[in-house]
Amino acid sequence: MKQQRAYQYRCYPTPSQRQMLAQTFGCVRFVYNWGLRLRTDAYRERGEHVFYRDTSAALTTLKQQPELAWLNEVSSVPPQQALRHLEKAFRNFFAGRTAYPKFKKKRDRQSAEYTTSAFKWDGSSLLLAKMTEPLPIRWSRPFPKDARPTTITVSRDAAGRYSVSFLVTEDIRPLPVSSKTVGIDLGLQDVVTLSTGEKTGTEHFFTKEEKRLATLQRRHAKKQKHSKNREKARLKAAKLHARIADRRRDFLHKLTTRLIRENQVICVESLQVKNMLQNHALAKAIADVGWGELIRQLEYKATWYGRTLVAIDRFFPSSKRCHGCGYLLDNLDLDVRQWACPNCDLVHDRDINAALNVKAAGLAVLACGGAVRPNLNGTREGTLR
Repeated sequence: MKQQRAYQYRCYPTPSQRQMLAQTFGCVRFVYNWGLRLRTDAYRERGEHVFYRDTSAALTTLKQQPELAWLNEVSSVPPQQALRHLEKAFRNFFAGRTAYPKFKKKRDRQSAEYTTSAFKWDGSSLLLAKMTEPLPIRWSRPFPKDARPTTITVSRDAAGRYSVSFLVTEDIRPLPVSSKTVGIDLGLQDVVTLSTGEKTGTEHFFTKEEKRLATLQRRHAKKQKHSKNREKARLKAAKLHARIADRRRDFLHKLTTRLIRENQVICVESLQVKNMLQNHALAKAIADVGWGELIRQLEYKATWYGRTLVAIDRFFPSSKRCHGCGYLLDNLDLDVRQWACPNCDLVHDRDINAALNVKAAGLAVLACGGAVRPNLNGTREGTLR
């Protein structure tokens, strides 16, 4: 199956390349913010909708202004791509998938996207527009020999690390068919509890570094604004943030890859993680385990490798329902980790019981379609909604 796949590598630009990339990032950020302001003002003041074709035409006029001549010193492709990204951001907003687009900041992650007309790729070296020498790249994993990148994205994170991403279209072979099916219950003490009884645990990446991070942030706050020492302090805090994110991402990739390789059908709950983060008592813990990223990785890896990911109704009471007889408790506090069914006397581990119920409900959804919602007496409704 033909799929788009990105290969990301660390790169180490030379001083002249870093200067050119900094100029490019600045132009991309300026054009994106300018386009966002243009579209916002047009709607608020005149009730007009501005689209990509309008901002693209206005960008040509903008570059002709003498005070903005520096926009012509970089490749014209990344600023143009920034307007396309802005158009996509507005489409996602109007479709209800994301919030209203925000202005880009200088200290956040910076990126520039190059299409085929703005780079040269010979299979081993990458030469970007406006640069005289190839970009030094650390090839941490093999790159497909016959792959032809359609777009190249160069980025710099808040910790000052540069990376380059190659977007290619390749034929990803499905994995051999497996006879295993698993249900997954997401938790805070154990990121994933499987219906087989396995618990993965969690490293508590943020919690372990929280005190160190607080110390670095206090040091940063006490430095004089716009001083070099303040920038050094900011960089130390940013590097620790990056380390936490890298470790969490590595853990989730290894976990999701193993689940996809071992199981043909994976059943999960369709949680609204953004809404759950509004719970101030649990928001930090929920963000630390990375539920949203875990589900995202399972989704695209299942598509790539021919697996089936089944999401059951998020209101399905998987923890309160006995997987043996179907009895449904009226209430089950979060601190209760084990409970005995009053109907069949079966003693349950809360998380394993939930994973077994998720598996059963997921198989029902896979067979009948819709989402399963039990009645208060523990029996399934006659219709699936």
